[in-house]
Amino acid sequence: MGRGKILVVDDEARMRKLVKDFLVKSEYDVLEAEDGQKAVDIFFENKDIDLVLLDVMMPNMDGWETLKEIRQYSQVPIIMLTARSEERDELQGFKLGVDEYITKPFSPKILVARVDAVLRRAGSGESDEVIECGIIKIDTAAHQVYVEGTPVDLSFKEFELLEYFAKNKGIALSREKILNNVWDYDYFGEARTIDTHVKKLRSKLGDKAGDMIKTIWGMGYKFEENR
Repeated sequence: MGRGKILVVDDEARMRKLVKDFLVKSEYDVLEAEDGQKAVDIFFENKDIDLVLLDVMMPNMDGWETLKEIRQYSQVPIIMLTARSEERDELQGFKLGVDEYITKPFSPKILVARVDAVLRRAGSGESDEVIECGIIKIDTAAHQVYVEGTPVDLSFKEFELLEYFAKNKGIALSREKILNNVWDYDYFGEARTIDTHVKKLRSKLGDKAGDMIKTIWGMGYKFEENR
């Protein structure tokens, strides 16, 4: 018995084999599908699939249509794999119910770490929780943020970043610590990617709420309620 059953959906046989080999090495059970229609058939034939790794560009039925079909009946965790890197594609995925989004090319080890993280979150049993910090309200169950009662549209990672800040209010957080906790794996790339996400997050929250994310020069950030 493996750690979980994963459906890998990609029209490239080499990509499926690469991903499968790493997942099997990590003791996951793996099913494969070469297109969206086959993926849907396999998914509904197997009631114990724990996660779907879903490519976007495929014949017969692309990843978006496959995602929509599965989401009509199931909230199984889904990670999208795509060669596209535009923000609107990422946002479309999250609006349709994607749990994580990985752009090709990627490190197979990082992919496995993302799978581990998503499954940990899915099985953590975290119940409904509302975090209130001044004018910001974070509904973790609904994955929704409100500023002075007005909903704010955040991407998946922006939401997780804000939630992490709020749960560590008043604590000075280094960029490395933020990356390791919000991305849930050891990140070996540019820690400055945090600055890009913080800039977008501040902009979406607006001046008053965005100013609650304080910059600690040379280190990272601290989340504090404005007085």
